[in-house]
Amino acid sequence: MPLVYCKICRKKFYAKPSWLKRGWGKFCSAKCQYKSYLKGKFVQCKICGKKVWRAPRKIKHSKSGEFFCSKSHQTLWRNSIFVGPRHHNWKSGESIEHKSLLIKNGVKPVCKLCGCNDVRVLAVHHLDKNRKHNNVKNLTWLCHNCHHLVHCYNVLV
Repeated sequence: MPLVYCKICRKKFYAKPSWLKRGWGKFCSAKCQYKSYLKGKFVQCKICGKKVWRAPRKIKHSKSGEFFCSKSHQTLWRNSIFVGPRHHNWKSGESIEHKSLLIKNGVKPVCKLCGCNDVRVLAVHHLDKNRKHNNVKNLTWLCHNCHHLVHCYNVLV
C-alpha cells in the first residue's frame, strides 16, 4: 500500500501502484492538481495596493511594468502620468480659442470649400499651416471632411 506525499500541500495520501506506474498520483485532490497548473503570481495594484493574480504572459507583456486591479485604476494612473508634453496628442501647450476669435471678428461659420454651415462639424484651419500664427487673416472655417482633404490631399483653400 504505497503512501505518497502531495506535491502541493505535502499531505500524505494513498496512491494505487498502477497510478504511480503511469506517472499519476502526485496530488491528493483535484484542488491541489489545479494549483499546480497555475504558473503566474500575485502582484500589487499600483493605486490601491490590492493583490491581483496575473498570468506569466500578462506579466511579460506589460509595457509599463505596472499592474492594476481594474480598468478605472489603470486610467487613474495613466491620466496622472501621461499629461502635458508626455501625452501623445500634445501639440504646443498653447490654449487659444480659435473659434471664438473668428466669431468675435465677424467671420461667419461656413466652410470655405463646400459651404457647410453646421457648427458641429466646423473646425478652424490655419491657412499657412503654422499653429502659432493666430492672426484672423490666417484663420478660416473648414468642415472636418474638407479639413482632412486640405491636410492629407493638398486641396487648395
